[in-house]
Amino acid sequence: MDKLKLWMKASRFRVLPVMVIPVLLGGVGAYAWEGVFHPLLFIVTLLGAACTHLFSNMINDLWDFRNGVDSAAKETAAAISTNSGFLAGGMMSERTFSFATWGLFAVAVACGITVSLFSGWWPLVIGALGALIAYFYVAPPLKFGYLGKGYSEIAILLSFGILPVMGTYYVQLEQFDVRPLLLSLPIGLLTTLILFNHHFLHWQADRSAGKRTLVVVWGEKKALVFSRWLAIFAYVSLLLCVVLQVLPWYALLAVFTAIKLFRVYGTLGERNDSRAYLPLMGASLQASVRCGALMALSLLLQGLLH
Repeated sequence: MDKLKLWMKASRFRVLPVMVIPVLLGGVGAYAWEGVFHPLLFIVTLLGAACTHLFSNMINDLWDFRNGVDSAAKETAAAISTNSGFLAGGMMSERTFSFATWGLFAVAVACGITVSLFSGWWPLVIGALGALIAYFYVAPPLKFGYLGKGYSEIAILLSFGILPVMGTYYVQLEQFDVRPLLLSLPIGLLTTLILFNHHFLHWQADRSAGKRTLVVVWGEKKALVFSRWLAIFAYVSLLLCVVLQVLPWYALLAVFTAIKLFRVYGTLGERNDSRAYLPLMGASLQASVRCGALMALSLLLQGLLH
């Protein structure tokens, strides 16, 4: 049990819902729109996506440690570290951490191969793309998460929105559709918002370590304006899904998940201490999980009613 808790902390298991929900949306979307649902394929898809997400968390920690970002965060008084702390704190050797990281990747690959045997090669391609994004986010030679050109935000929108929703939908029906693409936008943008807002916690340390996030490039004031607009776009895309009948009308209840998020925005000034962004991080995570859950429940209800 202690080893399990240790592994869960190292992989940041508690943030797994941000991957579970888009996979769930792809599955219930297939059920609501086409009346098709293959439970075993869904379970394997979910397991593969979950392992890819945990692999992403750990490979990020591994390369942030190697690139000196974790050390910079420890040495910067104003910064709040968001890594697991296992490598930076000397709680686990790099070799052991690396072995666990690639073990998760192996399980993800096995799941991808399994679903491809039943649903064709497209799910394997989608999974491979997600894995490549996860790895090269911080790993050389690309390290595109350090470039400060918005590549990391696009990567999160793909990895936690478009790819898992459309990939899961394809596994169920062996076809692509514009509806899962539209469905992926609200949850993908809200998850992108989580990533973007977490940069506020340690942007000074990122700057000193040469990690050029958009918060570092734009500065705190401009980045905070963008953060607000990103949240607005997420909920506008939710309304668009309802208007285009991708979601039923009662999915509009998910709009209320924005209330707490924008209340927190109202407490922030143009310049803030790093700790002032902790409530924004919490509100962003809650908005993403609750909005996505309500979207999934509305689709499930639609499928049951029809």
